[in-house]
Amino acid sequence: MNSNFILISYIVSAILFILGIKRLGKVNTARQGNFLSAIGMLIAIIATLFKMDAIPLEWVLGGVLLGTIIGAVSAIRVAMTSMPEMVAIFNGFGGGASALVASAELFKYLNGKEIYLAELTKNNSDLTTTMITIVLSVIIGSLTFTGSFIAWGKLQGKISGQPITYPGQNIINLLILLGVVIAAYFFVVNPENMTAFYVILGVGLLLGVLSVIPIGGADMPVVISLLNSYSGIAAAATGFVLGNQALIVSGALVGASGIFLTNIMCKGMNRSLTNVLFSAFGKVDATKTGPQSGEEITIKEMSADNAAYTMQSAESVIIVPGYGMAVAQAQHEVRKLADELEREGVDVKFAVHPVAGRMPGHMNVLLAEANISYDKLFDMDEINDDFPGADVALIIGANDVVNPAARHDESSPIYGMPILNVDYAKTTFVLKRSMNPGFAGISNELFGYENNYMVFGDAKATVSQFVETLKEES
Repeated sequence: MNSNFILISYIVSAILFILGIKRLGKVNTARQGNFLSAIGMLIAIIATLFKMDAIPLEWVLGGVLLGTIIGAVSAIRVAMTSMPEMVAIFNGFGGGASALVASAELFKYLNGKEIYLAELTKNNSDLTTTMITIVLSVIIGSLTFTGSFIAWGKLQGKISGQPITYPGQNIINLLILLGVVIAAYFFVVNPENMTAFYVILGVGLLLGVLSVIPIGGADMPVVISLLNSYSGIAAAATGFVLGNQALIVSGALVGASGIFLTNIMCKGMNRSLTNVLFSAFGKVDATKTGPQSGEEITIKEMSADNAAYTMQSAESVIIVPGYGMAVAQAQHEVRKLADELEREGVDVKFAVHPVAGRMPGHMNVLLAEANISYDKLFDMDEINDDFPGADVALIIGANDVVNPAARHDESSPIYGMPILNVDYAKTTFVLKRSMNPGFAGISNELFGYENNYMVFGDAKATVSQFVETLKEES
């Protein structure tokens, strides 16, 4: 009866996980999807408590309570602009937890070999398969742990957002990988070889650092989704170690969805995953003679007041948010601007590029947090055809995702990348602090277009000035 209850609970939690992920695919159902997934995990945890016999219940409940407090405080206190950093850290904790649980299973074997082997026989498993799974869980989990914290450091500015490389880096990484495979072999054939196990653990931690540190800060959307997938794979591997169906299903779902999301992010940049991981894209090349800033193009500047008057007289305005909006924390002022324009009878829409920001859906999260209606948010494919009919395209802190060079300049590093067709609008306003280039390290030819005007300054202060000007005129 007890085992049937646990199995049914796991099935219910798996169904809730699937429904939750499905609803996370749309902005207007994302909160419901997150809630359903959380309920599914709660059910799985409660069911697992009925399987606990070796560990005192008070220890388990203490851990659940401590984790709940940390999670709740983190979620409440973190700013929406810092959400990518929190996601990166949580990915790391998930991978680290999987590595620790798998390691604990090894020590369980070492402390009672006969009992452990009897349990494996009872569960129709064998020692070699279990040890291989432990190795996979430890390697992937530890890699995810350190890699996620390197990603956090880059997002937080604690580590340079520039790719950090050194000669022969990929060759060295390959040799390290071969070394861990050899160590894994010696461990699997002799699970009492703790030297091999510690080498596996150490190399896994090292690989996490070496695999993420050469990736530029603006490629973090891909890195975060990939590390999310790794954490799921590590959890699924740990589920096989423990014989826990809920962990297997949830890990597989996270791993698969992370891979799909990684693929979507790569397509959004028209780059392969290999290129993202190994090309050090965005690294500043001191020997490069091409334009690195906007000094070689002629730009036109406009005051915030005149830009506001232009938008006030427009029939349609498309707002394009970018990472600069997140840095300036301007999303609430952007909502106020949209409200003021709509009071003037202007049709306002938001165009969101799939890789704008520092995590998948970053702009959607910020705009939703500012209570901007979901039906005003449009993906690139949905809104690109609307730009030719728009009177104004307002670009707030976006750069490479609106650079027309991606369409025609075969020498450009972003050539072929799908972009938002902002240059097709009658007028474009670009809000930037300076003429510094974007992540790709190249100037944006849009800045020199006849229909483009630059509005320099902090995005939040500039948009606030737009709002004040519109209020004075109304």
